[in-house]
Amino acid sequence: MNLVKSSASLNKIIIVAALGYFVDIYDLVLFSVERKDSLTEILGAGNATPANLMNIGLSLLNWQMGGMLVGGLFWGILGDKKGRLSVLFGSILMYSVANIANGFVTNVQWYAVLRFISGFGLAGELGAGITLVSESMSKERRGIGTMIVATVGVFGAVVAGFMGNIIPNWRWSFFIGGGMGLLLLILRMGVLESGMFESAKKSGARKGNFFDLFRTRKTAIQYLSVIMIAVPVWYVMGILITFSPEIFVSMGVTHFKPDAGKSIMYAYIGITVGDLASGLISQLLKSRKKALAIFMSLTAGSIVLYFKLAIISEVYYYTIITVIGFATGYWAVFMSTAAELFGTNIRATATTTAPNFVRGSVIFLAFLFKFFQNFVFTNEGTSNAQNAAIAVGFVVAVLAAIAWFNLKETFHKDLNYLE
Repeated sequence: MNLVKSSASLNKIIIVAALGYFVDIYDLVLFSVERKDSLTEILGAGNATPANLMNIGLSLLNWQMGGMLVGGLFWGILGDKKGRLSVLFGSILMYSVANIANGFVTNVQWYAVLRFISGFGLAGELGAGITLVSESMSKERRGIGTMIVATVGVFGAVVAGFMGNIIPNWRWSFFIGGGMGLLLLILRMGVLESGMFESAKKSGARKGNFFDLFRTRKTAIQYLSVIMIAVPVWYVMGILITFSPEIFVSMGVTHFKPDAGKSIMYAYIGITVGDLASGLISQLLKSRKKALAIFMSLTAGSIVLYFKLAIISEVYYYTIITVIGFATGYWAVFMSTAAELFGTNIRATATTTAPNFVRGSVIFLAFLFKFFQNFVFTNEGTSNAQNAAIAVGFVVAVLAAIAWFNLKETFHKDLNYLE
């Protein structure tokens, strides 16, 4: 049975998945871009102290990422039980409506609720899109499809950062993000379901059981390993960039002040190029693991530059942020690997939950960051954000290296099988 789609059908699948991820990333980073402006208005100038902006910002980020953790499980299981397209529709609708509503919030409590709902919705789109693309293309070319989706998608963060700088009111940023999602639903019409899913549905095999990922030691190690290799990406985005203003104050930098929104824009310019490069390198080397090793090593080196050279000047800072972005641009290869590791009956569950557990790791990273600040590294009673960030980075790097050694190569793997 030929499960590879015709060119027209395949092109539409890739376009919808890529634009869906574009809106996904736009909405995902929107809070980081608008964190300070939105909280300053909601709290009032008198209460918008640096400490409040950081602590409440961390709390709201945790609500968003918590929503993604729960949503990843829900949408992943639904994708294997009911189909990839049902997840694309439901998740896009949910996060679009939530982000439009977010533009009307007037207190922190409702801000938290809508960040959770938005995170829940955002959790489904990427995994469903990547699963659909991977199952619709030949094993020789599916990496290219994933690369296109990731490259177009991460550019959404560049647009979010740019819009954050030119739109005078933060509320309109949320309205625009939600509106783009609703427009995307129109494009979804006419996209065909995965042939592999339709075949698995007829087989009677158990589908979408999250615990099947831990049924054997082999599958558990592979699942946990593919998650850990991508955590450095969100350490960079969730700690080093989102809280760069606070970290640089801790480092004694007074001659310039990093802007979180602008930092995200430059980082994602680098990530866009990095995703393209990592995908091409993976195809040229015919290896996911080798491409991952190259970019994980670049990530470690660029983080050292962040702490050593980025403090010199604003030009140095944004240049190094762009370099860090390029180095962490192995998300496309990570997503390809996640989709290729498991059988059709739990592929959507794995591919949807893995990136959301990576994103959700920001909760754990933020906890470690605050723990190191408050209880380990202190300087005359003042929290030392610099040393805390370095310590968290060390923990993440060690775990990612161990995960890479345990990960299996998947480049030539046939995906038409059941677990």
